[in-house]
Amino acid sequence: MSKDPLLQPYQLKHLTLRNRIMTTAHEPAYPEDGMPKARYAAYHAERAKAGVALAMTAGSATVSRDSPPVFNNILAYKDEVVPHIRTLTDACHEHGCAVMIQLTHLGRRTTWNKGDWLPSLSSSQHREPAHRAFPKLAEDWDIARITRDFADAAERMQAGGMDGIELQVYGHLLDQFWSPLTNDLTGDYSAETLDTRLRFPIEVTKAIRERVGDDFILGFRYTADEAEAGGITPEEGIAISKRLAATGQIDFLNVIRGRIHTDPAMTDVIPVQGMPAAPHLDFAGEVRAATGLPTFHASRIPDVATARHAIREGLLDMVGMTRAHMADPHIVQKIVEGREDDIRPCVGATYCLDRIYQAGEALCIHNPATGREQTMPHSIPPASAHKEVVIVGAGPAGLEAARVAAERGHTVTVFEAAPDAGGQIRLTAQSPRRREMIGIIDWRMAQCAAHNVAFHFNTYADVADVMALAPDVVIIATGGLPSTHLFEQKSEAEHVITAWDIISGDIAPAEHILIYDEAGDHAALQAAEHASAQGCKVELMTPDRTLSPDVMAMNLTPYMRALQDKDVTFTLARRLTKVAKDGNKLTAHIGTDYSDHRQEKHYDQIVVNYGTLPNDALYHALKPQSANKGAVDYDALIEGRPQAAPDGFQLFRIGDAVSARNTHAAIYDALRLMKDI
Repeated sequence: MSKDPLLQPYQLKHLTLRNRIMTTAHEPAYPEDGMPKARYAAYHAERAKAGVALAMTAGSATVSRDSPPVFNNILAYKDEVVPHIRTLTDACHEHGCAVMIQLTHLGRRTTWNKGDWLPSLSSSQHREPAHRAFPKLAEDWDIARITRDFADAAERMQAGGMDGIELQVYGHLLDQFWSPLTNDLTGDYSAETLDTRLRFPIEVTKAIRERVGDDFILGFRYTADEAEAGGITPEEGIAISKRLAATGQIDFLNVIRGRIHTDPAMTDVIPVQGMPAAPHLDFAGEVRAATGLPTFHASRIPDVATARHAIREGLLDMVGMTRAHMADPHIVQKIVEGREDDIRPCVGATYCLDRIYQAGEALCIHNPATGREQTMPHSIPPASAHKEVVIVGAGPAGLEAARVAAERGHTVTVFEAAPDAGGQIRLTAQSPRRREMIGIIDWRMAQCAAHNVAFHFNTYADVADVMALAPDVVIIATGGLPSTHLFEQKSEAEHVITAWDIISGDIAPAEHILIYDEAGDHAALQAAEHASAQGCKVELMTPDRTLSPDVMAMNLTPYMRALQDKDVTFTLARRLTKVAKDGNKLTAHIGTDYSDHRQEKHYDQIVVNYGTLPNDALYHALKPQSANKGAVDYDALIEGRPQAAPDGFQLFRIGDAVSARNTHAAIYDALRLMKDI
């Protein structure tokens, strides 16, 4: 038996967990009609098959009709959920993985204009800033009703074959009662004493136990320190933890530190790239030491070394590696096989969670098979026939195409004009806070090296270079070049520079700078962070009604924190229409889409961020000679069928060489095309 701490079995009550690695509760927003159907089961089964010991599903399954599914949650209040839970449970059990589910009532962390249009409800009269609904104060009949709803939902999960449940007690209804910050009640459930604050969660626990019996596993995922003045302190959190243990009703504790009522607060609970790894791990260890209960925890534990430390030092009994398993579902298998260096890294981009909080589905920024297990492979199968594949461009799209083609068994040659691989990601990684993004490139370069991909750097490939290799397939992944056009103008704006110029350091920011952002992505904010850090006066202007709409909540937080104490102004709903030279200054002609209002303002420097235009000259030069004339059969692509292969070489372009999108789109382009080449 292995001596690796992570690979030791763990006895949780009657349940033997095969190792110490789990995925903690998270809602990938894959339910259909509120039910965890085939896609949901396939997602968890992939991780179960690769060795995860415990899958804590949902985040969270909602128990009451007045807790509408703001994150496309599983509807645990419906009887029809039971057979779908059974299918999900069986899919995990088949591979030796225990499976549980997280149950909740969202309380004020939802809205009233979804589901059945019932008023949101809480122990507080204050709205949660993130979801903006003003709740009604819970009445005695609400408390009794919701207590029954929890017990009913737990019984449904037991009927569906689950090994247990955990209750969500951070930022949701149960801990809204027990936090002094969110309890405006009087009487038996008031904030007056710890006993009255804890009464509702304890009553829910007892009601569940009466319904499901003693053998069904029940735990709490809860905040033991709200990390905010007036809230639960670490000392009180330890006291709460001891009280939970003393009930004798609870089988494990899953420790959270912080609050999730605002984007910045949630980002501290679930840190993104550039923030410390495992910031709450030692505190979770304190809870374990104080209570003696089995203790779980997850908060940016992205790598095996940190996870191993958590178990070896006795800080945790089970370590959650949830985002890490979205990046690579086969982590446990690779540990067992001694292939830790082969693990696809989580780079902390948090594209997964940010998409959920914008009503999307969870996707990994650089593993497009995650969430698409029914159609996209995590492991690349060999091709039936060998081909010569030439790829031009070594950004994320080109490297993914090279990796997949090489794993298919093809001979792969990559041309890259720059001295290093990376494309726009190398530019992104110039920011110290976002340097982890280079892991997307480093991992693919290592995979390519292991499969003998040939690289030609500092080579601006032309038609002759490509054709000299007698290719069967040519992939143009040359990316894009920054656009300096303004909206619906045919010519480029005069006298402006690009966000790339500032981020790369090729051009120094001036004393007073306008950064005009029509793309709404990271580049404008990254340029603003760079310029303001050098003492520049910065105005960040957008024609949109919100700032940087493509930079979602958790990724926006570090930018805003960096800019708050700098001389930075944010201007919304203003459109740059023209730039003119005026002595040593630049005059910006500014309008708005909402009226005929016009104005002129003066700056030392104007930066335009308007995405990229395809760098596609080589594609068009090769197109007439190609067998398919560059055409893509979209039906075949979407349905997962190979592209037709007429005589001659096939030509395709991917990523920003087609149009400006994002890293995930570029890598997904490559995977779904190349998996069938």
